[in-house]
Amino acid sequence: MRILLLHADRFSYFVTGETSITGSLDPVPDETLQGACEEALVCMMAVEEGDADRAASVSRSAAREIAAHAKQVKTGRVMIYPYAHLATSLESPRGAVKVMTAVALLLKNETDLEVQAAPFGYYKGFEIKVKGHPLSEHGRTVTGAEEDDEVVSSAVKAEKEKRSEWFLLTPDGQKIPAAEFDFSGTPDLEKFFAYELGGSRQSDEPPPHIRLMQEHELVDYEPGSDQGNFRWYPKGYLMKKLLEEQISNMMADYGAMQVETPIMYDFDHPSLSKYMDKFPARHYVLRSDKGKYFLRFAACFGQYLIKHDMKMSHKHLPLRLYELTHFSFRREQSGELTGLKRLRTFTMPDMHTLCSDVASAKQEMLNQVDLSYRWMDLLDYSYVVALRAVREFFEEDPEYGFEIARRLGRPILLELWDRRYFYFVTKFETNVIDSQGKAAALSTVQIDVENPAEMGISYTDRDGSDQHPLMLHTSVSGSIDRNLYAILEQQAIRMARSQKAHLPFWLAPTQIRLIPVKEHHVDQCRALSQSLRGRVDIDDRNETLGKRIRGAEKEWIPLVIVLGDREIESESLPVRVRTVGSEQRMTVSEINELVTAEMEGKAYRGRNLPELLSLRPTFRG
Repeated sequence: MRILLLHADRFSYFVTGETSITGSLDPVPDETLQGACEEALVCMMAVEEGDADRAASVSRSAAREIAAHAKQVKTGRVMIYPYAHLATSLESPRGAVKVMTAVALLLKNETDLEVQAAPFGYYKGFEIKVKGHPLSEHGRTVTGAEEDDEVVSSAVKAEKEKRSEWFLLTPDGQKIPAAEFDFSGTPDLEKFFAYELGGSRQSDEPPPHIRLMQEHELVDYEPGSDQGNFRWYPKGYLMKKLLEEQISNMMADYGAMQVETPIMYDFDHPSLSKYMDKFPARHYVLRSDKGKYFLRFAACFGQYLIKHDMKMSHKHLPLRLYELTHFSFRREQSGELTGLKRLRTFTMPDMHTLCSDVASAKQEMLNQVDLSYRWMDLLDYSYVVALRAVREFFEEDPEYGFEIARRLGRPILLELWDRRYFYFVTKFETNVIDSQGKAAALSTVQIDVENPAEMGISYTDRDGSDQHPLMLHTSVSGSIDRNLYAILEQQAIRMARSQKAHLPFWLAPTQIRLIPVKEHHVDQCRALSQSLRGRVDIDDRNETLGKRIRGAEKEWIPLVIVLGDREIESESLPVRVRTVGSEQRMTVSEINELVTAEMEGKAYRGRNLPELLSLRPTFRG
């Protein structure tokens, strides 16, 4: 919004005729077709394109500016006057009226100012005599408060309104009120419950994974972008791609069909706009040509539209579509952005499954729970599980919740809602607890009982009738970015206990480090690297042997081999195995067998950096 504030001895206006937009607006009272005032602050106002999307923040900021300037020039009277000539990109007529009306009401209701407003959408003439003091002419541009720039869904508000009751479900079939449960043997579960009851997403100090991701040159902040967006260095990019390939392979093996959909959607699309309001996320909004769009926060939107257009029968169910959304966007609040835990742009492996009825949806959910447990064990996570459900849904079949606990083999947290606040009736989660005692969800599965019907998704049943399926929203891994956060945070916990940190072998950017004792041993190292499996590099830098060994320790290299004359002549090699914490003699064949065993069933890529460390740049000084 553009405002020109003029402190005037007197001001008057009179309507001279209607414009092309007058008929599209609500009629105005006859007494407003002309007006005058003396000793007033005249507010010439142009509402710019996009201001109506954040009308609350823009109008409040404008009202503050006007009230503050009126106080400075010592006047108790304000005239609001539409003046489109202050801007080149204007809001729609109705949007402009909405914002200007809000400004006038705020000034009337929250200040002692006498407020008049000239009508919008008419040709008008005016006469003004402006005072000549330094503050009598003052121009301002108002954008509104940053935190109000995004559209907030009703689901975000529902998060604050929902009422919950908490229990623990044990593998032996007990449902124990959380207040009566003995958490002594499950410290992470106790931390998780405490976090759920009143933990803050905001951190008083940076969590250690931020330091680790920077020290290891994996990921870093991008100062040239919006906060919550990151740059990925070669080693971090390799790890990210391995995680993406691993989860995509798991989804393909499970029978999910991979698709790709756009990252932006029509804000006013009749079906999508309804779903957007149900999802507990804040949105990025943008404009293209004259259209208004939002950036997706999950793969739901594109997959809904694909499913809407599909022809399917009961024979095709359960039907699974999968997308690896490299760009999903959530306009998280700035105070909650914490390294890789919570971002504004992230990579989300997203699967949606159509099922014919509740029974088949629950069985499919159990299968996907098993996949989630497999993923968490693959990354060697320490994790806890939560099941959330509408009370009525849970009590119809409480055995279902106990089965999830039995498959895990330890207690899980149960949250019961008094009613359905969202589009799903139940939600499964795996959560990790970081070094600050805060929880972060990774795997998630939800049973959606509402959206397929609202999106017009249907299948042909056995009797030839059209039926609406149920839908499961699933991310077996959770966001890829958050997985790296979880890995580093759990290693930070190990380090705090004076244990050696390590990466899962299959994710380590360098799996084997060869360190030549002397310069003439470099060629022997290069020859040996051709015989070894895995990602091998050579530290040929002009540094002392001790410093290079310490460097491999700092990089958490899983296998380190120092190669000198004696080692070259020997049939076995001295291998420093990080997870064991000692040196072992191994032949090349035994090393390769170890690598093969560690890599079985896991994604693999070659190095993303030169083999020789002397040829590698430093990405972070």
